[in-house]
Amino acid sequence: MTLAHWLPFAIASAILVAIPGPTVLLVISYALGHGRRFALVTTAGVALGDLTSMTASMLGLGVILAASAALFTALKWVGAAYLIYLGIKLWRAPAQTPDTPDTAETRTSRIFAHAFAVTALNPKSIIFFVAFVPQFIDPHVAATSQIVAFEATFVLLGTLNAFCYAMLASAARRAIRSPRVQRVVNRTGGTLLIGAGIFAATWKKASA
Repeated sequence: MTLAHWLPFAIASAILVAIPGPTVLLVISYALGHGRRFALVTTAGVALGDLTSMTASMLGLGVILAASAALFTALKWVGAAYLIYLGIKLWRAPAQTPDTPDTAETRTSRIFAHAFAVTALNPKSIIFFVAFVPQFIDPHVAATSQIVAFEATFVLLGTLNAFCYAMLASAARRAIRSPRVQRVVNRTGGTLLIGAGIFAATWKKASA
């Protein structure tokens, strides 16, 4: 693969991952609510979710989803319901302070699973990768090696993007000491996640 093929993909990917979506909202919300340690956990969940989603796309799941309306709809509703569920939980979450002890709701494994699921359970992303990646493939070079390089690039960029958002939110958390302000942040993030879930549920495959 030449730089002329890789660089446009890297630039386009960097722009795409920088646009805030449900995953970024979740990362920011957990970072604001629970601090830097949980920011790192959500970043790891995002990385694995991106890797899973893109790998599934390259293995052909995106083609199947595009061809099967029933399967696409089922996965779309699962992802939408999960976003709404997380949004409601975040909206109702109590304000956290630096001295607040961890509970079952803030265990690292649970937060990691949430970040992974929100990132991976997105049929739009899976289909998008199928349409996006081939545009940058050099037909004169082995496709497998190019796909691996593109996937590694996208996952790395997505991980760095999530980490940056998480660190910025963690830094902002130090300035947010008022429980009232934290409740506003939680409810705003929760409302946005619920909105993202509703949008995902009503999104039409034909518009992809």
